[in-house]
Amino acid sequence: MKLPFVMLIGLALSLGAAQARQIDVSGVVYEERDGRPGHGIGDPGVAGVQVSNGEVIVLTGAEGRYRLPLRDGQTAFVIKPDAYAFPNAANGLPAYWRHYLPNGSPRLTYPGIAPTGAEGHWDFALQREPAASADGFQMLVFSDSQVASRAEVDYYDRDIVAPIEGRYPARLGTTLGDLVNDDPGLYPALNRVTARLGVPWFHVPGNHDVNSDAATDADSLASWRAIYGPDTYAVNEGGASFVFLDDIVYLQPAVNGGEPKYIGGLREDQFAFLSAYLQSLPRQRLLVLNLHIPLFDAAPGRETFRHADRDRLFALLRDFPNLLVLSGHTHNQRHYYHAAAEGWHGARPLHEYNVGAACGAFWSGVADAEGIPDATMSDGTPNGFAVLTVKPGGGYALAYHAAREPGDAQLSLHVPKVLRQGAYPAWGVYANVFMGQDDTDVQFRVDAGAWQPMKRVERPDPGLLVENVRDDLAEQLRGHGRSPEATASMHLWRGALPTTLAVGEHIVDVRAVLPTGEVTARTGYRLQQGSP
Repeated sequence: MKLPFVMLIGLALSLGAAQARQIDVSGVVYEERDGRPGHGIGDPGVAGVQVSNGEVIVLTGAEGRYRLPLRDGQTAFVIKPDAYAFPNAANGLPAYWRHYLPNGSPRLTYPGIAPTGAEGHWDFALQREPAASADGFQMLVFSDSQVASRAEVDYYDRDIVAPIEGRYPARLGTTLGDLVNDDPGLYPALNRVTARLGVPWFHVPGNHDVNSDAATDADSLASWRAIYGPDTYAVNEGGASFVFLDDIVYLQPAVNGGEPKYIGGLREDQFAFLSAYLQSLPRQRLLVLNLHIPLFDAAPGRETFRHADRDRLFALLRDFPNLLVLSGHTHNQRHYYHAAAEGWHGARPLHEYNVGAACGAFWSGVADAEGIPDATMSDGTPNGFAVLTVKPGGGYALAYHAAREPGDAQLSLHVPKVLRQGAYPAWGVYANVFMGQDDTDVQFRVDAGAWQPMKRVERPDPGLLVENVRDDLAEQLRGHGRSPEATASMHLWRGALPTTLAVGEHIVDVRAVLPTGEVTARTGYRLQQGSP
């Protein structure tokens, strides 16, 4: 039966209204004191706390009460104040949000958000936490754990998490996207491992966290949001502010087993949230943006983050002098300073630290005696994690720690094993300084002689090139997956080795001066007489 045209219009309008329905919710943000679930008589409300729907921000009143509009698909969440912590949910993640999605997510390969209602309470608990040290505090920074199987969850556990349990008294931690490699079903197992660190952990989504069969950007994080809550939010901690951003703009579902199409960028509701949140911050406060896709173009000559969105973001940030951007995605490591060429017009260049991946090169390479793949990245950086130290007055320091590296090595060296005595000095010692920047001072000496400067070069790490050749020449696979093809490293230095010394062994020392102090390493080579 055909419906009359007027009825079709009415049906379309009613469906549109249902999709755009909005409610007002009210609740209390309270300090948990009585030790029992829910807001009890002994749990006082907390005034002046920010509550958001990801677009607008409201403040709690004198009794901790708030009222917030919620549109279908939005999430109500609390922006953590400095002096408080969130209690943990049953899965060990911070409990600070609640979805409003009456019909739930569309049916997808992996389950999304179950249908919700407006009924019940919209209260949120906070817990008092001890003040941060006057010297500052630490944040653990992971990127791209990117597990694709239970075996790789085990690698993540034994290679990244287990070795550092109890070692870092961090106030918070983050994973900068690509938690999994296209398998949201692994989130619970991954979370159980990370929760053992005992650190409040906050996540951003990556392009491998999306539901690749979703029809729209709005539905593309259905599985991720079901576990982790809002995709754009903020946390205040110890006098610093941390903004966590979904910067994956989902363009098209995967076709024929390929990857979905996407680009880096931000949505209109995210700009609205950022504008509202940033207006509430003192300008001298350290502001840290946490995202997955870098703000710089990660592929030469191709726009990987929409420049128009970057310009709008930079305009919002330009009056904040103490800024840091943390990103992942590339499975390399580098420091990038945005300046006028990228549209940044702040008082000084904007520092973006693109963090090395926890999975390195996707858990590839030859396994060691423990059965864990080498996982060195294509720029020669070993897999690992970073530590951000927040300092008083808006300052910060960064350090990178290679997974299970004895002595916390900060650089790797490569030299030829043997050279001919008297040969032209055309062979060098190479130092891959994992946290090296363009102006890092790197020097070498031979046999405790005078220190000589090394030159920064942009070329593949020779140690990884050796692995590539070994993989090429092997008759069988040397591991589950080959090491990645070596690409130009942004933190590689070279010095020419002398060949006029005596026949025999010679010791090479290298030192590099990083913001965290001087780091050193030692290797050696041998000179022998050549035959005519």
